[in-house]
Amino acid sequence: MNKTIYIVRHAEARGQEKAAPLTKVGEQQAEELVTFFENKRINCIYSSPFKRAIQTIEPLAKVLKQKISLDPRLGERILSSKDLPDWRSKLAATFLDEELSFPGGETSKEATIRIREVIDEIKGDTIIVTHGNIMALLLRSYDPSFGFKEWERLTNPDIYQLRIKSNDFSLDRIYNKKN
Repeated sequence: MNKTIYIVRHAEARGQEKAAPLTKVGEQQAEELVTFFENKRINCIYSSPFKRAIQTIEPLAKVLKQKISLDPRLGERILSSKDLPDWRSKLAATFLDEELSFPGGETSKEATIRIREVIDEIKGDTIIVTHGNIMALLLRSYDPSFGFKEWERLTNPDIYQLRIKSNDFSLDRIYNKKN
């Protein structure tokens, strides 16, 4: 089946917790996505259940008169349930060892499997709204050169276009905050 999936990292938010809302800048970025997507065919919209992800896509969903389907598999990857002061170096290590985990956290492999399940189930042209680390792992599953340094370059928002045709695919960055 041929499908185009727009992988969207949420707009600028006030924090990392599940209930963190968008900032005023993030709200403006969400409105700008309406213009960006206005000429693209979209059959479905899926979002992480985190507030910042939903708020990122709500303006577009209203214009398109489409329902936002929440999927917990699009939620951010849990690095650890404990506070990790050196979380950046720990995150970097998980890009080198996909089996590495920290207390209460997911391995890169586990997180990749869950988000790839979403991609495999999608039919048609779809938007998914997610978060930076889980998005980076998804992108890495298609492009093994995508690592920690590429994760650091992701912006809020950011969009990659994944086109899948039979057993072939193309992956392109089509939007980032710096555009």
